[in-house]
Amino acid sequence: MVSLRVAVPNKGQLAEPARAMLIEAGYLHNAGVHDLVVHDPQNDVEFFFLRPKDVAIYVGEGTLDLGITGRDMLLDSAAEAVERVALGFAPSAFRLAAPRETATTIEDLQGTRIATSYAGLLTTWLADKSIDATVVRLDGAVENAVALGVADAVADVVATGTTLRRAGLEIIGEPLIQSEAIVVSRNADESNDAPSVQTFLRRLHGVMVARSYVLVDYDIPNDRLEQACAVTPGIESPTVSPLHDQSWSAVRAMVPSVDAHTVMDELYELGARGILVTDIHACRL
Repeated sequence: MVSLRVAVPNKGQLAEPARAMLIEAGYLHNAGVHDLVVHDPQNDVEFFFLRPKDVAIYVGEGTLDLGITGRDMLLDSAAEAVERVALGFAPSAFRLAAPRETATTIEDLQGTRIATSYAGLLTTWLADKSIDATVVRLDGAVENAVALGVADAVADVVATGTTLRRAGLEIIGEPLIQSEAIVVSRNADESNDAPSVQTFLRRLHGVMVARSYVLVDYDIPNDRLEQACAVTPGIESPTVSPLHDQSWSAVRAMVPSVDAHTVMDELYELGARGILVTDIHACRL
């Protein structure tokens, strides 16, 4: 009996990024692209590749311990599962759209037919907003529903909205929800605090940190060391080492990757030299 059973999306925009993150976290190294079940004996984990919309259901029923899915799919499923960690990839928004000049506010949707692949999510939202509309459930190609005459508006998860605009539809109002890839676990399950679960979540967190930070190494004159350390404070504190020339020190620190070039410019202006930036492949904080 393996200590941890994890659901992974087998298709869609979540599939490849999820697989890549798991590989970076030390899992799935011997997995084939078309495998449905992968046993990872080194880490004592079993992975099940499932439809993204089914992940939260299996986890909520307690069949599997953890799963990677989208926040939108978790909420739509109404499963007994909860979000544990947001993974920072596959961002999207659940939005309403209608033909141009037919609806400009959500109140204009009263009495209309709204097509969606997320009937549970939309039904809950309409009830919360006291909007009386008919939900037309479709499995895909929601943007064509108006042109085909089965709906007056649509509600769909979109990344940019380009597909909706190409279908002659305009976005209405603000997103119903903002979604991204998440890890889910069973609601109020004692196994949520199991060491295997904590190790899995810690590894994924390490990948996210590694993707967000870089290591900066540089040499700095000692009379400007404190100023340089203020530019690169690191996580706890920068590492400072003496050089053979006793008037200089070597400094190493983690900095956000988006700030790397700005930090390098500031350090150079302070007199730092030999400034190097290195990617981080894994970390624990």
